[in-house]
Amino acid sequence: MEKTQEQIQQNIALSYLRRYINLSMSKIPRITPESIGLGVLLALVGGFLDAYTYVSRDGVFATSQTGNLVLLGVETAQGQWQQGLKHIPPIVAFVIGVVVAEGLKHPHITRTFPFPARSVLFLESLVLMFVGTLPLDVPDMIVTVTIAFASSVQISSFRTLVRWQFNSAMVTGNLRTAAEAAYTALVLHDRQSVLQFFDFTIIIVSFLCGAFIGTLSTLHFGIKAIWISSAILLCAMLVLNANPKTLLTKSCS
Repeated sequence: MEKTQEQIQQNIALSYLRRYINLSMSKIPRITPESIGLGVLLALVGGFLDAYTYVSRDGVFATSQTGNLVLLGVETAQGQWQQGLKHIPPIVAFVIGVVVAEGLKHPHITRTFPFPARSVLFLESLVLMFVGTLPLDVPDMIVTVTIAFASSVQISSFRTLVRWQFNSAMVTGNLRTAAEAAYTALVLHDRQSVLQFFDFTIIIVSFLCGAFIGTLSTLHFGIKAIWISSAILLCAMLVLNANPKTLLTKSCS
């Protein structure tokens, strides 16, 4: 009888423990295509890839086409045509990636791939994993074009942070949004602007950290350092828990 009573008490204690764990887990916000958590991971990858290609692939930016356009103009103006023209293929690949991202919204595609958010992250991770296997004698242009295509699909697919438009692989627009939010928060004392400022500051700092990590890891591990960014994307895919239609419908509206 005493043993039975002890078992009952243990069962009651376990029941309370399960309820506590379930209640605690229910309060943890899900990582969705619009959440800060996913935005941080994507910003890390964006900064990493730009640093990786700039350090290891002859000063070309794979994700920041603003940098490529500037270098194209500077180098051609100086008569360095061969050096300047190398910035054109990544720009073209970026445009093609945007077209592919738009194509993923088509009903026929969404019926075949019902989880587009995870599909984008998985495919981008595979592409970056493949890039890390390429030998050093592969032309830099092939690598940068491949990365530019993959990153543009990411940028075009994930365009909303909480409920604000943002860029997961470039800083200029995010910096402008953060500055505007800071002004509105200070002058108009708007609470939402305070939250917006902190959210975008986190994304900007994450991009900087990604560039820092990308530079150090590329200098240390060489071309295989890109596998780090591939692993980050796989982690993002695994933790992503959202409505599959959210990515390519609400975030792009």
